[in-house]
Order: sequence, then structure tokens, then C-alpha cells
Amino acid sequence: MRTRRQFALAAFALLGAASVASCISGPARADRTWDPYLSRTAHVEMDATGFSVAPVSDWSYDSERTVSEAYGAASFEVSQLRQVWFMLEPQPGSRIAAHTLLLFEFADDRLLGLTIEARREAGEDYSAVRGAFNTFELSYVWGTARDFLTRRAVLLDHEIFIYPIAIEDDRKRTLLTRLLERTAELERRPRYYNTLFSNCTNELAKAAGFNWAPAFILTGQSDEYLFNRRIIPGADFSSVRQRADVTAFVQELNAAPPESFDAALLAELRRRAGE
Repeated sequence: MRTRRQFALAAFALLGAASVASCISGPARADRTWDPYLSRTAHVEMDATGFSVAPVSDWSYDSERTVSEAYGAASFEVSQLRQVWFMLEPQPGSRIAAHTLLLFEFADDRLLGLTIEARREAGEDYSAVRGAFNTFELSYVWGTARDFLTRRAVLLDHEIFIYPIAIEDDRKRTLLTRLLERTAELERRPRYYNTLFSNCTNELAKAAGFNWAPAFILTGQSDEYLFNRRIIPGADFSSVRQRADVTAFVQELNAAPPESFDAALLAELRRRAGE
């Protein structure tokens, strides 16, 4: 109880300080000299049945460096959406901090990912504390599963966990559509990233229509929160989390041809899920 009270007091203090910061920092901007990975603003076009998005990040990596900085574009019919996968990347040395992102699975074993980032300037490091004070703008980056997963498991040598999301098909489509709409709005009107209220996890939660929960700030616990809400299926969280650890698999898959990555990853995820 004491820890919860201390956390609540700290959150309110940061909220007050962030409110002051928002008054003195001016509107968010899109014209800074950005970190190369965050330098391009996603453009979305939507019609009654489908969408297109560009650029789609498709960088590649080995354990020491970025090998290539490629981009593409993607177009899908929303009706082709089959599954949504939730990825959690714990921050080394922390049990409460993690990065999260989504992978959208479409027909024919195709994946499209979305990561929501603090848009850092060139040479700028991320800081969760500074992120509460309008230090960073917000970035919605769409990319390939290969880019997003190997960047973390291979280049950074971080653990990654991927979970299936057990929600109805219409809710999957609504989630995708809302995130596309929010991407388009962000291109028109830049916003600030905020560690408490506009981070990688609670931006996804808002699009999903969830009420606020501590796990949207203590993001390292977001997978367990979703499990407890039965959005991540399984009998017990320990075994579900163990099955979701795809770190070694992705590290090995990085050596395979890029065009086979999505199908191989999905086959492994389905095998682990017992499908």
C-alpha cells in the first residue's frame, strides 16, 4: 500500500511539472534534425476498405551495426487482417520498464508492425524522466517485423516476447483503423511524447479503448496486465511468458532470406500457441 501511495504521489507531481512544461515549451514541431531512424514521418491514406502507409521501415542489422537502411510501402485491405501480436522488450536491468509494439498479421502470412517512439533528435539519448517534460516529440513508425524484431534481439541483444491478442475480429480491425487515423493526425499536427500519458504502451491502450491502468506507465508489467484481463490467452502467466520468449529464434532467423521472415516467424508463433 505504501508503495502504491508513493507511486501515486510521484505521478501527480510529474503531472503538475509536465503541465507547466507544456505551457512554456510551445507547440510540438516536425522540423528538427532527427535521429536517422526517426527522421521520416509516416503518411497514411485510407478508403472505405483498405489503406496504404509509407514509408515502411525495413532496416537490417547484425550484432554489431546497422547493415542497411531500406524503406518501402505497404497496402492492405482491412478485411485481410487475421491476428494482432503484442511484443514486449524488457529494458535490461529493469522489471518495470519495457518497450511495446504491435504486429498486424494479414492474409498470406504478411506482417506490418507499428512502434510508437519518443522522437529523439540526432545524437540525443532517451530519458524517461526528461520524457515527462516535453523533451521529445511523438513518432508513429510503421515497419516490417524483421526490422523491429532483429533491431532489438540482434543489434541490441535484448529479450523480446511476442503474445497473441485474443480479441474479436471487429475489435482488431477497429484497433488497426484507429492507429492509422492517429498516424495521419500526427502527420498533420505533431504532438509531444510523454512518459506518463503518451508513451509506447498507453498510446496503444488509448487506441484500444482501455481505461487507464498502472501497467501503461510501468510498461514492463503490461503483458501480465493483458493476461489478467484475458486479452493474452493461457492457463498461467509463467508458462505463457516462457512460450512467448522468441529472442533466440529471432536471432537465428536473422540469417534467413528476408522474404521468408514473416512466414517463418508466424509458423513458430502458431506452433507455440498450439494452433
